[in-house]
Amino acid sequence: MSGAGSRRKGHDFERTLVQQFAKVFGEDKVRRGFQYRDGTDAPDVETPVFWVEAKRGQRTHAKGALAQAREASVGKGLWPIAVCKDDREPATVTLALDDFLELVGEWWGLRSKAG
Repeated sequence: MSGAGSRRKGHDFERTLVQQFAKVFGEDKVRRGFQYRDGTDAPDVETPVFWVEAKRGQRTHAKGALAQAREASVGKGLWPIAVCKDDREPATVTLALDDFLELVGEWWGLRSKAG
């Protein structure tokens, strides 16, 4: 695939992620991030709680994408996540164990209060 084709595939994936995250957070809270220079000025997908680094390709590298998200999100108050989709495979989410446990802890606390 050409460079332009790869970029188009990535942009299409980001648009798909925007639609999926908008189902959870609302359409007015989610959008594609604007990419400047090295991508550290905005996530690929802007959400209220996650710094989303999106990767789409033949064989994506989740650890590298997560490292990129972690570095770019420092001090932003967002959980860094990597959403990766290899060709002909379902998308996956990667995040650090400490972030996952914090997220689940918050969810569990809210769930426990409601029930």
